[in-house]
Amino acid sequence: MPIDVSAALAAEPRRAEIRWHHKDVQLYHLGLGAGTPATDPDELRYTLESRLQVLPSFATVAGAGTAAFGGMGAPGIDVDLAAVLHGGQTVRVHRPIPVTGRAVQTSKVAAVYDKGKAAVIVLRTEASDDDGPLWTNDAQIFVRGEGGFGGERGPADRLTVPERAPDRTVERPIRDDQALLYRLSGDWNPLHADPAFAKLAGFDRPILHGLCTYGMTLKAVTDTLLDGDVSRITAYRTRFAGVVFPGETLRVRMWAEEGRVQVTVTAAERDDAPVLADTLVEHA
Repeated sequence: MPIDVSAALAAEPRRAEIRWHHKDVQLYHLGLGAGTPATDPDELRYTLESRLQVLPSFATVAGAGTAAFGGMGAPGIDVDLAAVLHGGQTVRVHRPIPVTGRAVQTSKVAAVYDKGKAAVIVLRTEASDDDGPLWTNDAQIFVRGEGGFGGERGPADRLTVPERAPDRTVERPIRDDQALLYRLSGDWNPLHADPAFAKLAGFDRPILHGLCTYGMTLKAVTDTLLDGDVSRITAYRTRFAGVVFPGETLRVRMWAEEGRVQVTVTAAERDDAPVLADTLVEHA
């Protein structure tokens, strides 16, 4: 069987030293659409090195680019990458991410769940520096055709959308070149740049990276309900429910509760087709 659950869970974590600088943070933020208008003081918190703060979602690209998939080469994991989908992402930050840093990052398979016709592999990356833990990243990787091995189904993380109207709704346009800029942070998958490759994958044009939508959404929530203060964010999770294309508009609906914001994200031009679901931002 391609997935040996016992071997995958027992494997020693992979370790790597990662580094990042203010230019990496600025490039990541620009890839999320930050800097419009360029002289807006609120936007300068994401683009100007003398005022810079770091969105916690930067943990998904820090140092290693596509860190979310760092455990796919672990012992016991031998799957067809064509059957792999990024199903969800969770980032928990233990303290604010420094603008310039060096850390040791470990990657391991934290869980493997049996969904019947598919398996879900939870890849966990943890980063620490000299001052202690920085973040924990969990990527939920959906592998078609690898279920049915009799394992646990895993936790039910679905959220019920509140019956009341959203407290805030904002729209965030996606620039035509945004995927080209975002991929410079480390995700070089041609699906997001090459029209011919996108057609082979079943799309009429390149799609935006799911983790770009993930970061754009966190920035929208931070700017709208958290006074633009990224240090208030403690955790952020989502399920990737659909694709979005450069040139489209994200519609971000937010429901504020004590210590958390529940979010849905849809593609405005396509009759609110789901893009992100079961999305939750936890904050101080």
